[in-house]
Amino acid sequence: MEEMSFEYWNKLADQVILISSLLSGFSIAVVANFLVADSNNNRLKRTIMKTAVLAAGFFLVSLFAMTKILMMTTNGFPLKVTNGDLKFPSIIGGVALVFGIMSLITMISLSGWTKSKKLGRFTVGVGVLTFLLILIMLT
Repeated sequence: MEEMSFEYWNKLADQVILISSLLSGFSIAVVANFLVADSNNNRLKRTIMKTAVLAAGFFLVSLFAMTKILMMTTNGFPLKVTNGDLKFPSIIGGVALVFGIMSLITMISLSGWTKSKKLGRFTVGVGVLTFLLILIMLT
């Protein structure tokens, strides 16, 4: 297998940072909305809140792991870097990104159940389809 160049790592990290920052911001906005809402505190809403917090956390981990890769692969980085040095942050960043996406899709899938069974089934269907299409695109 051919090793990826630092230039490719740099561009990849840049894109993942953009995606993770947008999705973490969205997840944090959902968490903030739940914190200020005057709604009843039932099990479903607590579960949605937990998945939103998980999504935000995972996206933030991914963001900082990819920021490390971005910095290490930028011209002028003061330390010597090898491809092996990028392995750990890339694994952590990639896994966190996938778990963040899974948490976000779970949150979206559960959201319809707060209104009705019919809407709940629809949002679960959309969530499953979204997850499958994302998996196809990531492989």
